[in-house]
Amino acid sequence: MSALSLLRRLRSFSLAATGLLLAAARAGAQPAPMPTLASETEFRVCADPSNLPFSNQAGEGFENKLAEMFAGYVKKPLTYAWFPQIVGFYRNTLFAHQCDVVMGTVSGGEMVDTTNPYYHTAYVIVTRDDDHITATNLGDPVFADKKIGVVAATPPTDLLAKHHLLAHVTPYHLTVDTRIEAPAKTMLHDLVDKKIDVALVWGPFAGYYIHREHLPLHMDFLESEPDGPRLDYRIAMGVRPADVAFRRTLNALIRAHQDEINALLLSYGIPLLDEQNHPLAPPSGKTP
Repeated sequence: MSALSLLRRLRSFSLAATGLLLAAARAGAQPAPMPTLASETEFRVCADPSNLPFSNQAGEGFENKLAEMFAGYVKKPLTYAWFPQIVGFYRNTLFAHQCDVVMGTVSGGEMVDTTNPYYHTAYVIVTRDDDHITATNLGDPVFADKKIGVVAATPPTDLLAKHHLLAHVTPYHLTVDTRIEAPAKTMLHDLVDKKIDVALVWGPFAGYYIHREHLPLHMDFLESEPDGPRLDYRIAMGVRPADVAFRRTLNALIRAHQDEINALLLSYGIPLLDEQNHPLAPPSGKTP
């Protein structure tokens, strides 16, 4: 047999064998299971022990209540790994395999894989009820002589610089130990006490404290500008990249229970946006 004939016969045999393997795979093979490292016996949550309105060790935050809901959906006991949300939070909790899910993180963030977002919110502008300020664009002349509070290095700072208002700013710390400091809460109380005239705050903080403490304050979503910083974010749950099946389970639960999730958030005064950046409910700080 010539070398050429032998090569042709080997090639024919190889193609036939490949066809048989493919046919067998179509007929009976099952897809490989999606990987997961998440606990099969507990719903294990990574959380800050003192960071209301999100979470605390007493279970009073809306992320605590959300965790309780999801633990009930999957019929597993809820457990926590507690660590302040400072540098090292993910390393010491999720990636140390002490827990399996962070209930709130920016959708598409780089630190972890994220589920589909389950709420959408933004920075708000807060003023005193008695001042009757309705402007939401920092370029409005009404803010020219106002004392403005902002958490340092957050997106509204760029708008303040754009409108030449930094000379009027009272800064509050961004990175703190939440067991000791609560900058957003302090800012809102300073606003009530007339130490500042305007507060630029992440929506969930403002809505929660206005609602919970019945503060005489009014809030609206801070107006975004075409060349300004991003002010709105979609919030999801964070998981390890390897936990593909667990992430899919969470996505399915979010889809199935979105109305319940919205009701929970609104009960905490959290201001919500829809997909077109329109308020889902008036961001008044009051339960609808």
